[in-house]
Amino acid sequence: MNDITGKRTTLRFAEAEGFVYCQKETIDRIKANTLPKGDLFGVAKASALLGAKKTSDLIPHCHPVNIDSFSIQFEILEEKNAVRILTQAKSIGKTGIEMEALTGVTVAALVIYDLLKPIDKSIEISSVRLLEKKGGKTDKQIAKFAFGSTSKILVCSDSCFAGKKEDNSGKIISELLKEEGVEVLEIKIIPDEPDVIKETITNWTNENIDLIVTTGGTGLGPRDNTTDTIKPMLEKEIPGIAEVMRSFGQDRTPFAMLSRSIAGSIGKSIIVSVPGSSNGAKESMTSILPAIFHSKKMMRGEGH
Repeated sequence: MNDITGKRTTLRFAEAEGFVYCQKETIDRIKANTLPKGDLFGVAKASALLGAKKTSDLIPHCHPVNIDSFSIQFEILEEKNAVRILTQAKSIGKTGIEMEALTGVTVAALVIYDLLKPIDKSIEISSVRLLEKKGGKTDKQIAKFAFGSTSKILVCSDSCFAGKKEDNSGKIISELLKEEGVEVLEIKIIPDEPDVIKETITNWTNENIDLIVTTGGTGLGPRDNTTDTIKPMLEKEIPGIAEVMRSFGQDRTPFAMLSRSIAGSIGKSIIVSVPGSSNGAKESMTSILPAIFHSKKMMRGEGH
């Protein structure tokens, strides 16, 4: 099974469909409810629900998913001599629910096949497919805001600036941003000096960079100056961003609560300060990407 510990918990949605084709006479029997094995759609609906719940038991690499909502609809298509099966599923979790929606359709189709086979030997199950999937990083409604955005990364580290330590967090942040279609214009390494931090942030916000990420200087050490320098510079603080980063990190390490990460806006730029550790930087960025770029639309006065 794939490792999903790094994924965010979000609302997931999936819609799937499939068709069972038969003879015209069979369609007439379905409508008249005169089938030898009794009620067609009632049994198929119950079986679809059971099948969806058992998906992880049937398909080896599927994670168990809490199904928070599941609906199934049947439609008789007389012009095609077919029954259309439509399922919709919702879950709040770390992984998608499309396999549950598809399994529900498939099991319902098999049950319909079983109930109709005594009177029809030409039954065909066809075109089982996923119609729509929402939620997580692949959600097009969220991902579209990140694509084409600009960013710069500021590594605030005395040891990296002095060449005593290699920068890893800046590189990790850069790769995560590029995966979302964000253009990383620069990675700059500076000492954790308030004047240097302030000057760099001011210059970059004057360039209207969409997202400025600083890494390092968010802890409790005597040289952790990043948060204290950036906070008074912010025109608007965005506490929700820092809350999400700490909450996401706290689920993975008890030390995340000690982070003083901060986020806010200056002009047209969003500023986010994340920890300097590789894991801290990665987890913090994972928790807010790509949704943070929705801020662009809001800052342009285009609403939510």
